Amino acid sequence: MRSLKEILWGIKAGAWLGWQIESNWTEPFLFAVYSVIKPVAAVLILVFMYLIVAKGGLANPLFPGVFLGTTFYLYVVNVLSGKSWTVHDDREHYGVLKYIYVSPIQVYFYLLGRGVARTLTGTIAVIITLAFGVLVFKLPVNFVTMDHALFWPVFLIGLAGLALVGILLAGVTLITARHNYFMGEAVAGALYLLCGAVFPLDVLPKFLQYIGLGLPMTYWLEGLRRAMIGTSASPLLAPFSNETILIILISSTLFVGVISLGFYRWCERRAKEKGLIDMQTMY
Repeated sequence: MRSLKEILWGIKAGAWLGWQIESNWTEPFLFAVYSVIKPVAAVLILVFMYLIVAKGGLANPLFPGVFLGTTFYLYVVNVLSGKSWTVHDDREHYGVLKYIYVSPIQVYFYLLGRGVARTLTGTIAVIITLAFGVLVFKLPVNFVTMDHALFWPVFLIGLAGLALVGILLAGVTLITARHNYFMGEAVAGALYLLCGAVFPLDVLPKFLQYIGLGLPMTYWLEGLRRAMIGTSASPLLAPFSNETILIILISSTLFVGVISLGFYRWCERRAKEKGLIDMQTMY
């Protein structure tokens, strides 16, 4: 068993290295464009598409929920793709994954740390997008009077759940020989449909609704919306109390954590048996 000090050291080392790689590869202006302006632009494109298609435009009561869902979904894309890309990048680009495995760092916690850098850039993008929504689209969000007692537990537990899902995808990447570099983005794209980020779960077919109700991200986005605008974006989730949403989020996050740790260890053992830790596909 690793001590808490060793675990925190591994996370800190991964976070520091991740930030150096994320922020040091180009000029500051280009880094800002790529890391912040690009995801913000992606959210605004979806928002303008919604305004064109939806009746009522900004006056439509669904608009605040759609805007918050697409904005906070930036975290999902950043965290999931960041974790899986770390394995691909360290193994095939830098060729250092094998050295990390023989170092004192526990790779599981190192990967958690590497995701911190992507979380930071995602946070900057989310803050800028929210500010734009409040100032330009008159989003009914008051950052002073909103339900902080609900927002912060939901926000932090949700980020932890995303990190654990990212580790699970990192395990898949570890044993995948080809096309593993877009693993995180592919899964994030699928979850975008299933967790109610843009539209309520109610519009999905029944079997997809059940899948969506089993995802921690569904309750994460629902809790954030309730905390910030005081309403639910989905009639399917509206009967649930805030306490129920939080309990389900905690339970599902713990479940994902157990699955993530067990699955990653299995993938790691499999990769060592197959000699995949230092694999070079040149793909």
